[in-house]
Amino acid sequence: MPRPDLASIYRDYIACLNGRDWAALGRFVRDDVRHNGRAFGLNGYRAMLEGDCERIPDLRFAVQILAVDPPFVASRLRFKVTPKGEFLGLPVNGRTVTFSENVFYEFLDGKIREVWSVLDKTAIEAQLG
Repeated sequence: MPRPDLASIYRDYIACLNGRDWAALGRFVRDDVRHNGRAFGLNGYRAMLEGDCERIPDLRFAVQILAVDPPFVASRLRFKVTPKGEFLGLPVNGRTVTFSENVFYEFLDGKIREVWSVLDKTAIEAQLG
């Protein structure tokens, strides 16, 4: 059985997020997905992403760096967004901020099983002065 092309699957996953195609999320994410050590499940993961998009209407995931070492994918995502109200406990309140996320994924059977994510909150704090 050939190995899945995780780079292509990941880029399609990012396109799914940017297209807000929540109905297709299960093509990329397992029903038992975990995020930063917490058991979210597909429905909880989808709810988290939908909430992010509600709080950040212009949210767009831009892949800066992508490294694949099956079953793992590592990515540096870049964001330039305008969150409503507070974001990460910071009073962003409609200002545009730019920051990165370093995120690692473990895949099983071609779908995301585990996600470990760290946002660069320090970059946002510096922009808010």
